[in-house]
Amino acid sequence: MTALVTVGSDGSKESLAAVEWAARAAVLREVPLRLVHVEEWPNTPEVPLPYARTMAERAEGLLRDEAVRVREDHPGLEVLAERARGRAAEELTAAANESDLTVLGSRGLGGVRGFIVGSVSLAVVGSARRPVVLVRAEGASVAPEGGIVVGVDIYHPCEDLLAFSFNEAARRGRPLRFLHSWTLPASYGYAAVMDPGIGEELGGHLLGGLDDLLEPWRKRYAGVEVTPTAVVGSPAYQLVEASQTAQLVIVGRRSRKVPLGAHLGHVAHAVIHHSPAPVAVVPLT
Repeated sequence: MTALVTVGSDGSKESLAAVEWAARAAVLREVPLRLVHVEEWPNTPEVPLPYARTMAERAEGLLRDEAVRVREDHPGLEVLAERARGRAAEELTAAANESDLTVLGSRGLGGVRGFIVGSVSLAVVGSARRPVVLVRAEGASVAPEGGIVVGVDIYHPCEDLLAFSFNEAARRGRPLRFLHSWTLPASYGYAAVMDPGIGEELGGHLLGGLDDLLEPWRKRYAGVEVTPTAVVGSPAYQLVEASQTAQLVIVGRRSRKVPLGAHLGHVAHAVIHHSPAPVAVVPLT
């Protein structure tokens, strides 16, 4: 892995927003920014030479203009530019695996709340071994002064998620809100209806477990404001709701072998499709 931030650039308004977000992230990390443009190259060799030259010239112009703009906006930031040829998902995943962080743009749905995440973005997010952030185009209803919301499952190891979350909060000077969602087991049946205290007791127990999980990190990052919350309901729904006032949402992705393509859990899938704020997906070991 190389200490740099990589961003996919294709000239769209979504990628322009991703480049700006990535540039700020690189400045905060004090590492170079790498702009990557992938030429989706067809498998057949019968591509006319003039067409190939035109594609190459456009790619060079795009990267040159983006690099100039970023250097003007962020003086002192080292900016690298790379062209790759091949399948975009494969090339960007390979670049992500070499980077501290990768940022990609994603297309919005206009006035409708949600993402349209292309197959390339989903493939990279589902396969990369390092964190990937998805950013919507400028104009999305992001809360610039909001905090960072993190979805956490206290029943599974999540050290990589916690490390990434606390580092981001410390760099950005933003508060962290950790969200653990839960539902009463079906076995409780009518007992929970007749005695609401049962649910309150279980919720208090879970909140205590979340506190214990976060305690070592709070000591290590004493300057970061941390709020642990345990709420009843669907994790996906609760995170999407919390994202409406967040500057950044962070979720984990567990590695799973599936017959076809990359795999995203239903919570991560829902959040990256419906959060108006940028979403960081952190692979968990």
